[in-house]
Amino acid sequence: MHGYKSPNFQERQQLAAQARTAALKLYRNRPPVDEAAMAERAARRRARETAEAEKRAANVRAREAMAEAKREKERRAAEAAEAAVTAEAEAVRAASQAAAQAKADAKALKVAERKNWTEEDRKAARDARYAARKARQQRR
Repeated sequence: MHGYKSPNFQERQQLAAQARTAALKLYRNRPPVDEAAMAERAARRRARETAEAEKRAANVRAREAMAEAKREKERRAAEAAEAAVTAEAEAVRAASQAAAQAKADAKALKVAERKNWTEEDRKAARDARYAARKARQQRR
């Protein structure tokens, strides 16, 4: 069995020329272009591209609608949260005012009662304060 014989430069040139002539022969022997078929293919391609463009536009509109709905939902949630905070602040303010009013009423009642105290009542109150102060000092 003979070994591989590498082709020399001239043989490679001949093989390349033969390949070129074979490719040219195939190119010349191809069937002529059918204008009707080409027009039909172009029309199908344009229709496909139009359908894809419409689909993309519909997707964009759907995404925009979803984003707008999300923004609207977030806006409503923010408004609800703000209303809740406002209501809570108003409730705290009202409770604070009620507590302040109750404290003021109690103080006014205490002042009115003190005006009616006798000397013995004043002495009893003073003694109670003194005893409380002594009890606090002994706890230390």
